[in-house]
Amino acid sequence: MQIIEIDPLIDPRWETLLMTHHSDIFQSPAWMKSIADTYGFEIRAYILLDQAGHPRAGVPFCAINDMRGQRVLTLPFSDYCDPLVSNLEDWHCLTERLLAKRCPYTIRCLHNTVPLADERLALSNQAKWHSLDLTRDLDTIWEGLDSSARRAIRKAERAGVVIRVAENEEDLRAFFSLHVAMRKYKYRLLAQPYQFFKSIWDNLVQRNAGFVLLASYQDQVIGGILFLEWKNGLYYKINASAQAQLQVRPNDLLIWNGIQYGQAKGYKFLDFGLSDWDQEGLLRYKRKFATEEKTISFLRYLPPLELSLAQQQVQGLLPLLTELFTETGVPDPITERAGDILYRYFS
Repeated sequence: MQIIEIDPLIDPRWETLLMTHHSDIFQSPAWMKSIADTYGFEIRAYILLDQAGHPRAGVPFCAINDMRGQRVLTLPFSDYCDPLVSNLEDWHCLTERLLAKRCPYTIRCLHNTVPLADERLALSNQAKWHSLDLTRDLDTIWEGLDSSARRAIRKAERAGVVIRVAENEEDLRAFFSLHVAMRKYKYRLLAQPYQFFKSIWDNLVQRNAGFVLLASYQDQVIGGILFLEWKNGLYYKINASAQAQLQVRPNDLLIWNGIQYGQAKGYKFLDFGLSDWDQEGLLRYKRKFATEEKTISFLRYLPPLELSLAQQQVQGLLPLLTELFTETGVPDPITERAGDILYRYFS
């Protein structure tokens, strides 16, 4: 067998692997291109060819070298990104080259448990993941929702909340502004650059592989969800909502509309993505709808090395800068600009 390095954004052999293995939106060329277009990262992949030259297994990666030091990720800013392998032998073949770079390597696994058996990797973190079964008829799905979700949906409908699909970049910008404010005032976190949203819009939404649902109340956009589409699944990727209008429950109605869309399209599941273990409110929200809960495992290879003094200082500086730029008194455009500059270093 032969191992080669390819550009998964354009190499048809990567597409072959995506179709012959279980794959998700985060391994798709369009998702990778959105990351590359936003941050200038070069995304590559190692693939294993069988004796006939056909792709047998593969793993994408992004090698980063900046003021935080050298590191390799599969992949940055992705909820999870399982390798396209079916056994430990193939996984070892592919990762020999990755680990030979002698720098930290991180991969997030959900559906593929092969890397969890690799003794070279240590479990560094875990997160929750939820999914909803869409193969049932709509009435059965409705009855399966938590009663609080059904009450919230009816409340939003009675209040006159209107759901529509975003049509242009002006709508996208309104959604993004809500997202920046929610990240800032609710979580004290920076948002990814607007360019990331625009890249997803160009690479996925404009190519019928996703959409943004917006919730309006009294002619004002008060919430939204970015959904992505891949193979037989619908993916809930980014949510935004106006905290002052949460009493009319736009988020529950947005999810219900997304469920109806996915069920009508014949998708098998709605992927609710990653939730940190300590995000109790978000976990309760997703559990109202989900039929399955699993764990995302963050696996890390850490060779013996020491960070330079400058790298240690940067590691400590990033959370301090985040806290500074998310202060209530900081104008939102400044907070947005801070995300533009700093977010790449959170990879």
